[in-house]
Amino acid sequence: MPAVGDIYLVTGGHGFLGREVMKLLIEENRDLSEVRILDKVIQQNFLESLQALAGGRIKLTVFKGDVRDKEILQKACQGLTCVIHTASVIDIWGYISNEELESINVEGTRLLLETCIQQNVKCFIYTSSVEVVGPNARGDPICNGDEDTVYLGKLRFQYSRTKYAAEKLVLATNECLLPNGEQFITCALRPMYIYGENCRFMESHLDEAIINGDVLQRTSKKKALVNPVYVGNVAWAHVLVARAMKDKDKKKIVGGKFYYITDDTPHMSYSDFNYEVMGPLGVTIPDKLNMPLLFMYVTAFILEIVQFLLRPFIRYIPKTNRHLITMLNTKFTFTSHKAHNDFDYIPRYSWEVAKKQTTVWLASIVQERRDILNKK
Repeated sequence: MPAVGDIYLVTGGHGFLGREVMKLLIEENRDLSEVRILDKVIQQNFLESLQALAGGRIKLTVFKGDVRDKEILQKACQGLTCVIHTASVIDIWGYISNEELESINVEGTRLLLETCIQQNVKCFIYTSSVEVVGPNARGDPICNGDEDTVYLGKLRFQYSRTKYAAEKLVLATNECLLPNGEQFITCALRPMYIYGENCRFMESHLDEAIINGDVLQRTSKKKALVNPVYVGNVAWAHVLVARAMKDKDKKKIVGGKFYYITDDTPHMSYSDFNYEVMGPLGVTIPDKLNMPLLFMYVTAFILEIVQFLLRPFIRYIPKTNRHLITMLNTKFTFTSHKAHNDFDYIPRYSWEVAKKQTTVWLASIVQERRDILNKK
């Protein structure tokens, strides 16, 4: 192991995206001497797989804890080169309180930024989301948008609001002067809906299909095109922008910027995408929505009223809401040309490979999911 080398910290390093970032950092960063993982839950078998991948040439350091823990952050950020901040709480239904979302997604990010600056960390990459843009309540579409696309509307999900607030914090600290006299470089990546192995949303859709007799519910009209992105390609974008931040010229370009991350996954609706990767398992999907879109909105509105009336007595969370219906039925696609131009982003995995690996993973868990659901 080299005496001097880059030291990276991946927050949420045991999560869906964080795992892939950890793997690619070890595989592709020749200057890496140590990689640190910070997460609340870290399985031993995952650590063993990383150690085998590192082969003794890279030190692996584990920090079990929360991004709001000042003491852990001080230790985890000591001597760091770069932080890749993937940790966040995702909730579009209302299961998690607004206070908790704000505490983790915004205040946790603020505390991590402050610690990085105190510890002279050189660069910070934030995993944002396309949901910091929209869609808005009117369901105004975007077709092949980019970083210059202007889109008006108030964000309705508290998750989206907290991610946007955190992104603003990250980009605002770019070129902040560090105690050692160097500049702090920051950047944010906005991936589309991320899919792939270990995606809990896909697992949830598979469960719903199994319960429904191997039939997926159609919640998106066919014309509501989106462009999901494979988890391996999102992780690869993080690795590439981290490389750019080490280059004296490129870091001036990427610093303070946000970038949309896409790949060659075909544009299709959320429902049709689920069918595309689950169809080989024998799952089917109806051609039309379960009910007219207007009725879906009316039903969601009634459920929201029921939720409000029951709030003083019990905690009731509807399975859908009006903004979720809008999100699932709004054409919302983007390009990643700017990421290609600024830090040479080219998807590492083709759609064919991404689809195959995702379907193979789903096939590997389908019997286990059937068994679990049959016991309930």
